[in-house]
Amino acid sequence: MHRVNVVILATVLGGLLAAAPGAAAAAGAGPAGPGRPHPAAHQRWTAPRRWAAANDWEPNVAASPRSPWVYQMTTRYSHPSACGRGMRHCIVFRASADHGRTWTAARPMPRRYCPPGRRCALASWQNDPVLAVSTSGVIYAAWMNGWNVTFMRSTDHGRSWHDAAYFRRAAGLSFTDKPWLAISPSGRDVYVAFNSSNSYIAASHDYGRTWSAPVRTNSDHRYWFAEAGAVAPDGTVYFGESAEHQNDKGDIRLAVLSSADAGRTWRTRFVGTSQQQPPCRVADCPHDFFGSQISLAVGRSGTVLAAYCANAKAGAPLGLYAISSADGKRWSAPRLLSGQGTAVGAGFPKVAAGLRPRTFEVAWADDRDGPAAWNIWATRTTDAGATWSRADLVSRPTAGHPGHGFAFPYGDYFGITVDRTGTVYLAWSEGKNYDGPGSTWWSKSRP
Repeated sequence: MHRVNVVILATVLGGLLAAAPGAAAAAGAGPAGPGRPHPAAHQRWTAPRRWAAANDWEPNVAASPRSPWVYQMTTRYSHPSACGRGMRHCIVFRASADHGRTWTAARPMPRRYCPPGRRCALASWQNDPVLAVSTSGVIYAAWMNGWNVTFMRSTDHGRSWHDAAYFRRAAGLSFTDKPWLAISPSGRDVYVAFNSSNSYIAASHDYGRTWSAPVRTNSDHRYWFAEAGAVAPDGTVYFGESAEHQNDKGDIRLAVLSSADAGRTWRTRFVGTSQQQPPCRVADCPHDFFGSQISLAVGRSGTVLAAYCANAKAGAPLGLYAISSADGKRWSAPRLLSGQGTAVGAGFPKVAAGLRPRTFEVAWADDRDGPAAWNIWATRTTDAGATWSRADLVSRPTAGHPGHGFAFPYGDYFGITVDRTGTVYLAWSEGKNYDGPGSTWWSKSRP
């Protein structure tokens, strides 16, 4: 969620959520462990490529599991003509039929929303894109049309979108925020997690055509953020979520939510706790922008691997930790993947499952090279987290990507995906500061 909308929410709700956090994700937790990945001598990743000369915030990416198609979304704050009349900023989508060598022109996502008890209308802003692709090539997407979490799917590589679902209307809520998406391989089972301060999850079992009523999953009074989701081979669905205090202060709890009954009921397991996040000293930056986050993925054998950022002392730099579970119930001890950082440390973790049952890819951002020299890093495990490769510097300096780090992570998260060949794609945004401008970049692993 972006800066401008924090003010909008306070105005719209008239103080109902005056203490609620604004634009950032949160999560994190845990004791320290071994492991210190360092830059590898061999460069595994292609040179970073910029999407466009535009002010683009917070991207995401998904690859087809059975074809060369790759899809990207980002949130565009410049070039209003690309968004449509009356829009301040929008989510744009593009597609590649050849593993990212060429791309279609960017198209804005549909902006219609339907709030409870009122007529449908057109949103003036969009945020928080999430997408996934089924084995049949259908694209599933969730995002915010204003304060209305929206779902749609596409069967023609993003040229058209249909089967819209509006979860704010379905739940009768005053607002909805920060969606995340999980689908079964076929796309028959679809789950969308979101919040209205509390955590909610809705389910569809007919490829996103109809939906169950959203289920509230928490009983506390924290502000929840969904940050990852995956469906296991046995149908169990998992979401990684963080829960922070309404005033953005104090500890942040990291949770793995799971359902073994197709989303009718949910169990929350807290897998860690982080103390208060490091401060964000950039103008207009929300207090919780660097709040700890959790991500997860499920491997082909059903192993769940989660990565999260955490500290043991309020305001201290965050470390990156990984944990794994064979059943989502009993978890390994946290293993430290990165403890390097200056002011903030590690943040914004992302996890994707590889083609082999116990292979996982983990990426994150950190400021080890200085508080204004952020970079994207990635590492891999082939044994469900017992050992890890050396960390690769993904956002490395090249002719098209100058410098030795970027000034500020431009967005609350970034995207990771793995295609049918095992190639890993990352998409992230880099900015001058919280208000930008910034640009979306992407890279993929070499064979």
